[in-house]
Amino acid sequence: MSATIESSSLLRERGPARAALRYRRLIGFTLVLTFALIMLGAYVRLTDAGLGCPDWPGCYGTLSPYHAQDDIAKAVAEQGGEHGPVSMGKAWREMIHRYFAKLLGLLCIGIAVLAWRRRETLRQSPALPIALVGVVVLQGIFGMWTVTLLLKPAIVTGHLIGGLLTFSMLLWLWLRQTGRPRYVDAEPVAALHAPALLGLVLVSAQIFLGGWTSTNYAALACTDLPTCRGQWWPPMDFANAFHFVRELGRTGDGELLSHEALTAIHVMHRVGAVVVALYVGWLAWRVRATEGLRALGSAVFVVLVAQWLLGLSNVYFSLPLPVAVAHNGGAALLLGLLVTLLFRARQARAIV
Repeated sequence: MSATIESSSLLRERGPARAALRYRRLIGFTLVLTFALIMLGAYVRLTDAGLGCPDWPGCYGTLSPYHAQDDIAKAVAEQGGEHGPVSMGKAWREMIHRYFAKLLGLLCIGIAVLAWRRRETLRQSPALPIALVGVVVLQGIFGMWTVTLLLKPAIVTGHLIGGLLTFSMLLWLWLRQTGRPRYVDAEPVAALHAPALLGLVLVSAQIFLGGWTSTNYAALACTDLPTCRGQWWPPMDFANAFHFVRELGRTGDGELLSHEALTAIHVMHRVGAVVVALYVGWLAWRVRATEGLRALGSAVFVVLVAQWLLGLSNVYFSLPLPVAVAHNGGAALLLGLLVTLLFRARQARAIV
């Protein structure tokens, strides 16, 4: 009788544990998919495939480029070849990106539903998963606007930032499902909260500058290193460079965007890179010296150095596609590491 009761109790304990494990795995899979989608989105943008299917959500009103072959062939003929915005290859790249984005949306809805239904078992508020669904819906709207508003820099940059915000929220949600680390002394970890938050803000600002540089096609506005156009501070047009409500390649008044404006965008991204390198480099050194966080500090330092090398390679080798895509992935990894550091510092504050 006693053995039966113990067995029944054990089964009741295993049920919630298995559910929590499946929930964590679902979040982990969605997190990996989001990272892949960020990389794929960069590939689509850098190969000028954003208008491969110039309508939304389908491709010329159909489910796939295969079903729109005649319309794509007509568009290719009208633009005088496949060098224009439309081609079969570009259409497939754009639609594959949309298919994965739709899958991500469904997975995020599933996570929110499970978080609500199992809120008592998980002992976690479902607010973050529900907010995540809202962000993904907004991402879908930005994805539509990216196409229908013809790649406006503000919309495309917003779409990129939304993808990284989705990635960060999923990472935070996944970290909530992991066990609380045991520190010899939690106080030094808790003391990293403010530095980690500032580092996260600086990296986020630099990601915005990087996105703004990419979406304005300003990555090669300066082709020399360490100077720009042979000068440390070349002529720049900041007013038009950071005028956000405008068309691609145009000023707010509709004139062609000058090279001085593109230079201003590029140089500010370089300045941001120096600021982030100095601060995050110091932060990585401090994290490495903190008991229980040595591996995380080392990871931050390695990714930071890799990002710098990738950024320099983009300029030196004239924006090779694999390097440019990897630079986007590196930004997501660095952001994720700082989100992890902030999460761990918050956990330690709760202990202290």
